[in-house]
Amino acid sequence: PAAEVIIKTVEIKHADIDTIRICDGFEDHELTLEDESTHTFTAAGIAVELPKRDNSGQQTLRFAIDNVTGDAQRAVDAILESGTQGTITYREYLASDKTAPASNPITLTIIGGVFSGAQVGIDASFFDLLNSRWPRDIYTAIFSPGVKYIA
Repeated sequence: PAAEVIIKTVEIKHADIDTIRICDGFEDHELTLEDESTHTFTAAGIAVELPKRDNSGQQTLRFAIDNVTGDAQRAVDAILESGTQGTITYREYLASDKTAPASNPITLTIIGGVFSGAQVGIDASFFDLLNSRWPRDIYTAIFSPGVKYIA
C-alpha cells in the first residue's frame, strides 16, 4: 500500500485578530475541525521544529511559516504588542480523510516571533510549570480574611 499523505496545519488565534488558518502545500483545503466546523486553510510552506532534549523544563516549539502575504507576521505582531495570550494550534490531517484531524490537536501559547524575509518563525510553548507562581492563590484579606490579623 502507498504511504498516506499528511496535511500539516496551523491555526493562529487571538482576540484582536481574525483567526488565521494555514496548511502545508500548494493548494488550499477545506478541513473539518474537531468541533465539526469546516474552514478553508490557505496553502503555504510550514515547518515544525521540535523542542530540544535537555533538562531546562521548557518545551518550546518553533513553527516556520512562509509569509508571502504578510498575514502571519501582522498577526504575531498584534499578539506580542497586545501583551495578552495568543495561541497556535497544530493539526495533522490525512489527505484521504479531511473530515477530522488524524491525531489530537496540539494547542500552544505564542511566546515570541522572528521575522526574516518572507518567513515568520513563531515560538510557542506548553504551560510553563517552572516559572509559574506557587501557591497559585494570592492570600489577601479579601481571599482569606484571617490574614489581616497576622503581624
